[in-house]
Amino acid sequence: MILALLLLVVALCVVLAGWAGWFVARDRAVILNQLWGGAVIEGVVLIQGVVAIVLGATGAGADDPLLFWGYFATTLVILPVAAAWAFAERTKWSSVVLLVASLTVAFLQWRLWQIWMGA
Repeated sequence: MILALLLLVVALCVVLAGWAGWFVARDRAVILNQLWGGAVIEGVVLIQGVVAIVLGATGAGADDPLLFWGYFATTLVILPVAAAWAFAERTKWSSVVLLVASLTVAFLQWRLWQIWMGA
């Protein structure tokens, strides 16, 4: 994994979580632009996965690949599920769902880094 990509994903997640938190405070539902923000994060995570595959193929992979790819698969699923849920739920709770999902992805990125580094 590349630390710069990890930091980018975490920063984007924190921005999206802040945006969703602002909507929670204002009692508003998620808007389409926020879902596009989640899609951008998902795209960067996919790029990160390609990088991890290439690095793993060259011998610089995680010590526990099963655990790493399990966490990675979970990371890939969280935002799309949250987006579908937020799209279906048209109350402020959709913003809460997006907030929690964004923070969860940010946390999982740090956990992926720990696994990659052998911690």
